[in-house]
Amino acid sequence: MSERLRLMAVHAHPDDESSKGAATMARYVNEGADVLVVTMTGGERGDILNPAMERPEIRENIARVRREEMERAREILGVQQEFAGFVDSGLPEGDPLPPLPEGSFATLPVEEAAEPLVASVRRFRPHVILTYDENGGYPHPDHIMTHKVSMHAFDTAGDPDAYPGSGDPWQPLKLYYFVSFPPERFEAVAAALAARGMENPFEEWMKRIKERGKDFPQWEITTRVHVSDYFDTADEALKAHATQVDPNGFWFAVPNEIKAEAWPTEEYHLVRSLVDTEVPEKDLFAGVAETVRA
Repeated sequence: MSERLRLMAVHAHPDDESSKGAATMARYVNEGADVLVVTMTGGERGDILNPAMERPEIRENIARVRREEMERAREILGVQQEFAGFVDSGLPEGDPLPPLPEGSFATLPVEEAAEPLVASVRRFRPHVILTYDENGGYPHPDHIMTHKVSMHAFDTAGDPDAYPGSGDPWQPLKLYYFVSFPPERFEAVAAALAARGMENPFEEWMKRIKERGKDFPQWEITTRVHVSDYFDTADEALKAHATQVDPNGFWFAVPNEIKAEAWPTEEYHLVRSLVDTEVPEKDLFAGVAETVRA
């Protein structure tokens, strides 16, 4: 029998998996791949972003609530999921910025913070890993640390001399960065809405992206995965994180059939590959399937 393909997505907090690459994961699960989400922190310091969920009993039990939300999202996507066990660092605000809480994820040495992820890699044995770029997608300390530990795990999980107590060595074959919000996507959706005489709910979002563009360079899109059949599934997974997203907010204001027409893919940047592949790609497992099943 052919070996099942395995995909690992490494994220900082519960809900990140449902806002970045969720439709891709749902597609690969449907096609028979094993997919594991590793969530580095519990999101304990996350804000409540949905006004309907702003209640004392939720705020007082936010860590438990976010784990319950993660479990619902996991079921909707059909993926496996595990927590690495670190504590959310929070997003510091102020001038000057306050120090991060002692012992939180982003304050730890990379070698220490990567150990649970290395163990997960060696246990799950992914062929492909998805993670954030060096800016974290946006500069949340936990996102930046997630990038660092993902790169370290990719480089060391296959080394028998590294982390000798964390399982048998396993070398993943490819690593990608999420290219989650390319400006071209919002421009395409805006054009599709304008053609129908509809208002663009992403107008302010597009302005912010343009203003921040010089600080957050866009990675080349090497890989476009066609996932429009799974947009509804991704939306339901994101709504499962009820403390983090308003189901009546702008994010869900554009019908998925318009999004599918305007931009039916999710995008990635290929960072590391130990297999032969040619870009642009249409499949995260390009070159992997041929190697694994040879």
